[in-house]
Amino acid sequence: MSGAKDVTDATATTDGADGADTTGPTGARAVRRSFSGPLGSLFVIVVTVLWTIPTFGLLATSLRPKQEVATSGWWEVFTHPELILSNYHTVLFEGGFGVSAGMMPFLVNSLAISLPATVFPLVIAAMAAYALAWVRFRGSDTVFFVIFALQVVPLQMALIPLLQLFSGGAHLGGLTIIPAVNLSGTYAPVWLAHTMFALPLATFLLHNFISQLPRDLMEAAIMDGASHFKIFRSIVLPLCTPALASFAIFEFLWVWNDLLVALTFAGGTPEVAPMTVRLAQLSGSFGGRWELLTAGAFLSLIIPLIVFFALQRYFVRGLLAGSVKG
Repeated sequence: MSGAKDVTDATATTDGADGADTTGPTGARAVRRSFSGPLGSLFVIVVTVLWTIPTFGLLATSLRPKQEVATSGWWEVFTHPELILSNYHTVLFEGGFGVSAGMMPFLVNSLAISLPATVFPLVIAAMAAYALAWVRFRGSDTVFFVIFALQVVPLQMALIPLLQLFSGGAHLGGLTIIPAVNLSGTYAPVWLAHTMFALPLATFLLHNFISQLPRDLMEAAIMDGASHFKIFRSIVLPLCTPALASFAIFEFLWVWNDLLVALTFAGGTPEVAPMTVRLAQLSGSFGGRWELLTAGAFLSLIIPLIVFFALQRYFVRGLLAGSVKG
């Protein structure tokens, strides 16, 4: 028996050395070694530098005086490091060139839109995903597949029907099914639209994560008399924090950078319009003043960067969740 085992081990070793078995642990280790070697590290460094150069150029241009920006490239900052902050002050607090106000109210509007529009679908989707994964009821599989199918509905196709629903309600002949709600001039239509569009994908992703939680853990909690709400709050939410944080990053970036939904449901009024609307106005009003355009663009970039780096450790854990078993 020992001899047979030795022959088997030798054969497995030979197969791994010849590269015949590239799908097993040996192949995975070879891939990891190739990416962690000197060439892999050099490739990652080169890609990172190339990816960062445009962002650094944006920052450098936003800090340079107008005359320097008009006569030389941003790389001249290394030889003539004349940096100012007046561009940011002008963009944030001053008007002019056809624009009546600074960007600060629009920045506040973007935060007021993005934070609730990220939290609402996460909360609803997490509860729906738990119910579909662990609370069995008649038709639960059908509900899950319907939610999954809703991902194919194009956002652009639903904008006008939703706008008509919010402004005029829904009617069937002379019967009013949904009354008209006067939500114009508020954040509510934008919150509702982003929540509706995010729910199918959020529910699908969180369902796949929550359904992989250990069944023994759930059964032990039920045996101890814990209710579904108690299980969801005390067990599921802490365990699925990486998945929640990963989707929160994507949803926040989507809402923060959105212009189409904001223009459709919020309009261009400074009371509710987000920062993307203001940037579109800047590109038309300050088309020749690159120092102001780059300052506004970098302001719109810095908030997502802060959110990403704050949740980065959860983001990596969320990407790796479910990639290995056991």
